[in-house]
Amino acid sequence: MWNGRRRLYIIRYSLTLMLVFGMITAITSCQGQSSNSSASGLKVIATTSLIGDVVSNIGGDKISVEVLLPLGTDPHSFSPTPQDAAKITDANIVFANGVGLEEFLKPLMDNLGGSYKVVEVSKGINYRTIVDEGSRGKQLVDDPHTWMDPNNVIIWVDNIVRALSEQDPKNTAYYQKNGQSYQAKLKELDSWIRLEASILPEQERNLVTDHLVFGYFSDRYGFSQVGAIIPGFSSLAEPSAQDIAQLEDAIKTMGVKAIFINIGLNANIAQRISEDTGTRLISLYMHSLSDMGGAADNYLDFMRYDVTSIVNALK
Repeated sequence: MWNGRRRLYIIRYSLTLMLVFGMITAITSCQGQSSNSSASGLKVIATTSLIGDVVSNIGGDKISVEVLLPLGTDPHSFSPTPQDAAKITDANIVFANGVGLEEFLKPLMDNLGGSYKVVEVSKGINYRTIVDEGSRGKQLVDDPHTWMDPNNVIIWVDNIVRALSEQDPKNTAYYQKNGQSYQAKLKELDSWIRLEASILPEQERNLVTDHLVFGYFSDRYGFSQVGAIIPGFSSLAEPSAQDIAQLEDAIKTMGVKAIFINIGLNANIAQRISEDTGTRLISLYMHSLSDMGGAADNYLDFMRYDVTSIVNALK
């Protein structure tokens, strides 16, 4: 089933890239020799809303930021469009998470000629690894969900400040000041999460999720990822009947109180496991911010929302 789904995904992705490539000539011919700068400063692309929010806090009014993935989009399954290629050709910098999250990005950039600056904000983080049992068999892979620990986002900030300063050296002091201010907020967030986590006894800090997204969070704050509906980092895989049976056994044996799923996820399998085990389903933000004005429309509130929901569900 998964192999067939993967073939369909590859076909769809290949067709998309053909469309993108076909648009490039038209896009570049329209642009001519125009500069990538504008009255609003550097033009920046961020792959996800989480990255876009952090970049905006550092760049302030010296940059304009556009987010590539629409809100609520799963980066594991995103396919770029010709319009995405047009956005990238007009940008000074593309900020990406890296660690294999944006698999769509490399072939897209290759088709654009490789002349656009891509900055992986997670560079320098000590990545966690697991053995992932995907369609290619067992392989050791790095966990891309670095943002689930604000201490990792502190490293994001260093990478963002450096990249913006290199492109716009006259505003280096501005970016550095904003970066330091935002890092102070991240340290405050880290202290708050530690305090919230301390409410729970260690034996109650067991997480079951739709896929393995809380690894960095668990390592930092003393939680355990005891299972996932999809036993891997990517949400594209599909669990087998054996995977589901083993997960239900673990939930019952360990007395897990809640299953945490990504907001907007097709929750059919999660609902079945919930009913089989008598466990509540709790929706969290995992890859994307909420709409503007929502409960998680910036990274700091994104983390506060998830932590509050987790602690309340596991009390």
